[in-house]
Amino acid sequence: MKTHIEDFQRLKEVVMKERTTYMELSSLEKYMQGAEPGEKKLIASQIILIKQTLIKLNEQVPALIDKINLVKLLNPEKKVEEPKMEVPKQPESLLYRPKDTNTFTADAAGKVYTLKDLRPIGLEKLTLKRMKKKEEKKEEVKEKKPSVYVKIANKYFAETSEKIINEKTFKELETDLRQANLMFTPRSYISVIFLTSLLTFVAGILFGIFFFFFKISPDMPIIFKATGTITARLLTAVGIAVASPIITFLIMYSYPGMEKSSTASRIEDELPFATIHMSAISGSMIDPSQIFNIIISTGEYPFLEKEFKKLINEINLYGYDLVSALRTGAYNNPSRKLSELFNGLATTINSGGDLPQFFDKRSQTLLFDNKLEQEKKTKAAETFMDIYISLVVAAPMILMILLMMMKISGLGVAMSTQMITIVMVVAVTMINIVFLTFLQLKK
Repeated sequence: MKTHIEDFQRLKEVVMKERTTYMELSSLEKYMQGAEPGEKKLIASQIILIKQTLIKLNEQVPALIDKINLVKLLNPEKKVEEPKMEVPKQPESLLYRPKDTNTFTADAAGKVYTLKDLRPIGLEKLTLKRMKKKEEKKEEVKEKKPSVYVKIANKYFAETSEKIINEKTFKELETDLRQANLMFTPRSYISVIFLTSLLTFVAGILFGIFFFFFKISPDMPIIFKATGTITARLLTAVGIAVASPIITFLIMYSYPGMEKSSTASRIEDELPFATIHMSAISGSMIDPSQIFNIIISTGEYPFLEKEFKKLINEINLYGYDLVSALRTGAYNNPSRKLSELFNGLATTINSGGDLPQFFDKRSQTLLFDNKLEQEKKTKAAETFMDIYISLVVAAPMILMILLMMMKISGLGVAMSTQMITIVMVVAVTMINIVFLTFLQLKK
């Protein structure tokens, strides 16, 4: 009877070991979803080893059950010979811990191991250390507070901005702000436009007064008393004072639209590869909303990540279903291709279509469009380079030589050599500024 009790105890230990092994396997598979590519191979090998261990543990259970005899003998004096069965030899790697001891023993060989012997070393130790660091890492989202400048703008122009918003005067600006993901509310941004234009107007008046009385010359001492009629100087001063706030207002008003176009371009650069990723994930038949969470966790698509976070917030914070959130996301994002993807995905989910096939076909289309777009950009860059070399390198050299020859021959060029040099430098600088601005807008 004592043998049966020991067999029960051994069976209990094997089942508990199976339970612990299964929990470890489940934990590794869950961690593998958000692991880096390099870690996935290592974790996969660990999962294979754990599965092999679980199989070996399962093989021990039938033998232990067969050894247990629940029949009570009527004649205790008469011994019944129990059938002999070969118990499969337990590998030394499958260790169990006896109760109330600090050692681990292998059942087959009886070898005793201490906790020190079982500590992970080498690659296993490094992997466990990295996994522990990732588990302890907490993502902290810092709250962004408005700057002092924005607070001042809201203090003086908030009421005016609110009236303009209610009248839908700057409706297009509100849409551009939302789609460009700028960290401004429409009221705050319009207030900033008014404050900046006012400050520029004050600066324009000061510059106008300065140029009414003085002028700047390349010759020393650079600043001279202004010459010419009072009317011409007055028109110049008024022109500077009036043009400065108007130009500032137009630039700030159009900036969200330019930022929206730039964001749309970068989203469309990331979209083909993200769609391939989504196609692979959707093949596992998980909840479609989890696809976006997995893409966000990779951190490989920074511009798409913002749009996907807005989509997830629509579901988790505002309580929308996935289809409604996709329709809203299609309206609020700056990219036409991303809007088409959201609308197509919403239609596929409503109609019960095949998501992996949808993502696969859409990724092929987006990759083809991306290839054509890259070819167009390459040809445009070649043309742009030729124009830049002609205007910035060849033209200034030829023009400077021509002006020098005209000055030497006395054909009417009144500028000094120093003045010609300054004119060339300023012209090249302005051309470079124009080219850099154009490149920034094309991004």
